Amino acid sequence: MILTDTHTHLYYERDLELRAALMARCLENKVSRLFLPNVDSVSIPLVFSLAEQYPAHCFPMLGLHPCDVKANYKDELATIEREIAQRKVYAIGEIGIDLHWDKTTLSIQKEAFRTQIAWAKQLDLPIVIHCREAFDEIFEILCELKDEKLRGIFHCFSGTLEQAEKVIKLGFYLGIGGVLTYKNSGLDQVVAKIPLEHIVLETDSPYLTPVPFRGKPNESSYLVYVAQKLADIKQISIEDIAEITTQNSRLVFGI
Repeated sequence: MILTDTHTHLYYERDLELRAALMARCLENKVSRLFLPNVDSVSIPLVFSLAEQYPAHCFPMLGLHPCDVKANYKDELATIEREIAQRKVYAIGEIGIDLHWDKTTLSIQKEAFRTQIAWAKQLDLPIVIHCREAFDEIFEILCELKDEKLRGIFHCFSGTLEQAEKVIKLGFYLGIGGVLTYKNSGLDQVVAKIPLEHIVLETDSPYLTPVPFRGKPNESSYLVYVAQKLADIKQISIEDIAEITTQNSRLVFGI
């Protein structure tokens, strides 16, 4: 069985011994493919340090997180763009719009999002979208820029069935994580109606920890709990969930 965590910040753990333990638990739980999004220029070396240490298991992605789109965002974008030109990455991300923390930066968040979508198209790479309280704003931009090269994942999808269907119609996958295990999230009811061919799994560790560890730091090894919940919803084995969602991740990232 091979499980793929399409979105983890495992590199946030800087203690090498603790990080090695995190990776060991991943492999014990058959989570053997991890895709690492950075958030800003400072996190780039952390992503590549982990990817270089575990090249068979960790795959880097680069982008500017919308919460890090601030007054100096053009400098940040320039730095990230230079790194992308010099290194192998598997997606542009995580990118998008976040209106939960700061609505005043919406205009520059949109500009940064459009700029990074253009990078992805030029490089024929998928994008990994961070969307928080900004579905309509993101969807409008994606519709505006839609072509045969625009593709990727709606990271940490927790929206409605109508929103899920819009995402799928655009050719994007739904990134499903720990929220699926939350009793009152309603995501289980949405996912029940979505074919597995449109779903990939993720943890977003150290955030959004699934039940039974909710309230504690998340880690990629906990992906098994998301996979098992999805298996229960779809009434198939966790092995089948792993096979289908990992194949979907291969289609997205090309590896």
